[in-house]
Amino acid sequence: MAWFKKSKELKTDKKVKIPEGLWVKCDSCKEIIYKKEIDRNLKVCPKCNYHFRISARERIKLLVDEGSFTEIDATLASNDPLKFRDKIPYKERLEENRRKSGLAEASISGEALIEGHPVMIVIMDFSFMGGSMGSVVGEKVVRAAEAALEAKKPLIIVSSSGGARMQEGIFSLMQMARVAAAIARLNDNGILYISILADPTFGGVTASFAMLGDIILAEPKSLIGFAGPRVIEQTIKQQLPEDFQRAEFLLDHGLIDGIIDRKDIKKTVSKIIELLA
Repeated sequence: MAWFKKSKELKTDKKVKIPEGLWVKCDSCKEIIYKKEIDRNLKVCPKCNYHFRISARERIKLLVDEGSFTEIDATLASNDPLKFRDKIPYKERLEENRRKSGLAEASISGEALIEGHPVMIVIMDFSFMGGSMGSVVGEKVVRAAEAALEAKKPLIIVSSSGGARMQEGIFSLMQMARVAAAIARLNDNGILYISILADPTFGGVTASFAMLGDIILAEPKSLIGFAGPRVIEQTIKQQLPEDFQRAEFLLDHGLIDGIIDRKDIKKTVSKIIELLA
């Protein structure tokens, strides 16, 4: 007769399911952070102050007075002048990005108030085809600049873009000249233009309106440049500094005027308008 019986082994290998989207890995310091903590901190990493990318709609809420934004040119949308096709036709790619982002194009423009100061504003959204500048983005910037000139209001542009949109070829590249000419007319008439650079700002956007501001500001650690570092290294046959093309590097070398935390950008822009407009 067995005096002792083996007790059934408790199963301890049961996996606990953690819902997706609760945690975020910081692209800079690689820390795993609770997503709600990131959201409460205006999409800024509380560990290293890395500024996550945000949508154009989120940026409007942060930058302008509540309820003051009135969108213009909301119905402008790209067509397919070159009948371009890569993996899929350009028209299908546009529709896919419209569904994904909820936007008609890669920028939103309109008039608003910033701490009571009337402004014209253009916000680019990287989630729409990498914020690329096609004919519609260029047209929106030109129209906003013309409206700012007519109303004698400062123009504010927040850039976040990979550059010109290759699917529109020469129609995209010619926007660089158009927007530069529109900004020049503001300068000729003494209208303030503030350029804010978010992560990333590259290519034809950097080579046109993004770097033409009377005042150029950037968010911390934003990548800003024309060509990518690998292309530059292959061209000049030299290794680039570790922080090359970061906002801090550009500030040290006199290419931008200031680096401003997201929480301070509204009051900073307001103060610049008070002093210079």
